[in-house]
Amino acid sequence: MPWAQVYDPVNSPWLSTLLAALPIVVLLGGLAFLKLKAHVAALSGLAASLAISILAFRMPPDKCLLSTGFGAAYGLFPIGWIILNAIFLYELCQERGAIQVLRENMAGITADRRLQLLLIAFSFGAFFESAAGFGTPVAITAALLIGLGFPPLQASGLSLIANTAPVAYGALGTPIVALAGVTGLDLRQLSAMVGRQLPFFSVLMPFWLLAVFCGLRRTKEVWPAALTAGLSFAVPQALIANFHGPWLAGVVSSFISITALVILFKLWSPKKIYSPEEINRSDLGQDNPGTLNQRALLAAAAPWLVLSLVIFIWGIPQFKKLLDGIMALSMAVPGLHQQVLRMPPVSPAPAPEPAVFRFNFLSFTGTGILVAAIISGLMMKFSFKRMLRVYWKTLIRVRFSLLTVAAMLALGYVTRYSGMDATLGLAFARTGLLYPFFGTMLGWLGVALTGSDTSSNVLFGSLQKITAQQLGLSPVLMAAANSSGGVMGKMIDAQSIVVASTATRWYGHEGHILRYVFWHSLILASLVALLILLQAYVYPFVRLVIH
Repeated sequence: MPWAQVYDPVNSPWLSTLLAALPIVVLLGGLAFLKLKAHVAALSGLAASLAISILAFRMPPDKCLLSTGFGAAYGLFPIGWIILNAIFLYELCQERGAIQVLRENMAGITADRRLQLLLIAFSFGAFFESAAGFGTPVAITAALLIGLGFPPLQASGLSLIANTAPVAYGALGTPIVALAGVTGLDLRQLSAMVGRQLPFFSVLMPFWLLAVFCGLRRTKEVWPAALTAGLSFAVPQALIANFHGPWLAGVVSSFISITALVILFKLWSPKKIYSPEEINRSDLGQDNPGTLNQRALLAAAAPWLVLSLVIFIWGIPQFKKLLDGIMALSMAVPGLHQQVLRMPPVSPAPAPEPAVFRFNFLSFTGTGILVAAIISGLMMKFSFKRMLRVYWKTLIRVRFSLLTVAAMLALGYVTRYSGMDATLGLAFARTGLLYPFFGTMLGWLGVALTGSDTSSNVLFGSLQKITAQQLGLSPVLMAAANSSGGVMGKMIDAQSIVVASTATRWYGHEGHILRYVFWHSLILASLVALLILLQAYVYPFVRLVIH
């Protein structure tokens, strides 16, 4: 018999909200303040969510345990599968010395760390997010940055901060497509609205990224590069999102940004080179071209070029459909599928929650990364036996990361199926005239909880639409705000932090990474929320709103 969610189980909205927030407090507090290992903090948060969902929210224990297993399975496939294979590729490159060659020859493109950061973390990261999503960009860019000599904290934190602007159009527009599906709003209108919000931040993020890395003074020295990276991404993003749709807004924009930066680096370089040792070679007007061994650099970069091509191919909907036609397994979780009812006001009417585990192994992004790693391994003259040994070593290395991601996704699914996420959402919905601000922050919270802009849109999209209609606001504006606000939560979701710590071989320091990025996430989300508030009420910003 279906179980109906209850959003105020103790007949006190504030106390119910505090109870719903407790598992997240346990998880993040354990990471940031108690300095627990990530898997210990995740399991502690999961235990808290299980106890509260059963004892306070009165969720049947069998459904609670089923949602735990469902979430853990999703954590391993596709997310853990991405982590494992991305680190496998990095280990192959490391064992053959390709990372060292890449580091030594990167000076031939640019010796300046600031420019390397823009190219890899912002532009290449945007491409991987737009083509694949689901943790791929952080896993790859953090590994590349650590290979180029960035310290682990910077490589992790800066990769997380950079992975913001493209998130709403990640995985070929999946978050916007999902948002349209759960709200019933026009897909192109939602795409256009997000395309009138995020481009402002696409211009801002390269400057913000550099300021975090090296301070304002050194950021000013490379402002042409930051402006080029931002504008070459933001303008195509706005145009494609408004006049075409969500599917190519990220991929095309990131490709243009990469191209624009490479051209700029050939024509211009900063007067003072910011090197790993912070040596200012003020006598050099440009990077020394003699440091560039083009053949060696091409060989070292080949695995990452193969990866880029494979991920792009794997992200094409028609190719995914072809692979799914070969092998795609779907299993409704017995006892959970359509056995939990979302209730008003979260849903207009009682709505059964689906619980279908899809094991589309061939079309998983992680499988594409594995294919790229095998191709690259063969190019680097690895035997299959040697690759198997490296793969086993990689699996041993990331075992705790996989446990952590599984536990975190299990926590998120318990939160979802118990209704605790909706309790938190309803608390934001009680803010009246300030709802455009706090509704945006709800999207931020949703991504911080689930690790996915798509999941946040699925969880809170309907609530945003209903609340906007009740308050006389544009449903399109607030639904889009959920996605735009959510992108700033991507850098603090525990799943992404674990991906970053694993990629940089800094597992066990997740609390340091969280503290490094938290305030940036909160401030940037507040700036997005302020823009949405202006769009809701203040001329000329209201002209950006589609009625």
